[in-house]
Amino acid sequence: MRILVIGGSGFLGQQIIGKLAVRGDKMTVPTRRLANARELLVFPTVTVQTGNIHDDQKLNEWVGDHDVVINLVGVLHSRPGQPYGPDFERAHVTLPARIAKACVAQGVKQFIHISALGADAKGPSGYQRSKAAGEAAIWAACKGHDDLCVTVFRPSVVFGPGDSFMNMFAQLARFFPVLPMAGSKTRMQPIYVGDVAQAVINTLGNRHLCGQTFDLAGPHIYTLGELVKLAAKWSGHERSVIDLPLSVGRLQAAFFELLPGDPLMSRDNLDSLKVDNVSEQPISPLLGILPTALEAIAPMYLKKG
Repeated sequence: MRILVIGGSGFLGQQIIGKLAVRGDKMTVPTRRLANARELLVFPTVTVQTGNIHDDQKLNEWVGDHDVVINLVGVLHSRPGQPYGPDFERAHVTLPARIAKACVAQGVKQFIHISALGADAKGPSGYQRSKAAGEAAIWAACKGHDDLCVTVFRPSVVFGPGDSFMNMFAQLARFFPVLPMAGSKTRMQPIYVGDVAQAVINTLGNRHLCGQTFDLAGPHIYTLGELVKLAAKWSGHERSVIDLPLSVGRLQAAFFELLPGDPLMSRDNLDSLKVDNVSEQPISPLLGILPTALEAIAPMYLKKG
């Protein structure tokens, strides 16, 4: 297959591309800067091309040369706005709609889109609302074009070597004797990055999965506080977690937003923690994967040294 992987230089993208390379599929990975995708250059079937995915002409050129398009683009933070900020709008709503329209125009056979568990037009955070709006925009753009097979995945928090979730908590545990955290009682259902990648691989060419949305969540449910404690323990720095009131957490998040770079926790991130991030049903057997337990993977990459 000829596959365009948009957002392929990220954490999940590298896993998917590694699996596709083993199969021998030919892939194109767009990136604004070549240095961002340097890890992918070792794969002989991967072509990294520089350009702006937000440029319609360039996007149509890329899409038109491929059988399948996979969209992995997502951001965790945005400037403020209603019903979601402009950065969420651009990455989660406008871009997926443009990709879907390009797929229709260029006669692509299959479009796979990665959304997020908890996507909800009425969700408490701009992140959740924008993810839901992006899904709606895709279905609207593809309506009446049954020749294009569209599948949407909603993964929970994704863990694995190099993640920015469990590793972040492990790093915090190195420097702080206790970990104060708002939303520590929110329930989550982390999914292994390799399982998400395999679900995507198993979808390729499978017409039975067209027009469907699938939750991707792990086999066990934890509170955020439990996950923080596990990350600290497995990294060799056992710590206690102090549950902060949301009001205090918002002050903490507002301070983080003032610091340079991406904030450790934004107020919008905190809003997402007002609702549990769990799936109401197990992973569909149609996807052909058995979810991997956090305990089977995380201790190995978090262990001290």
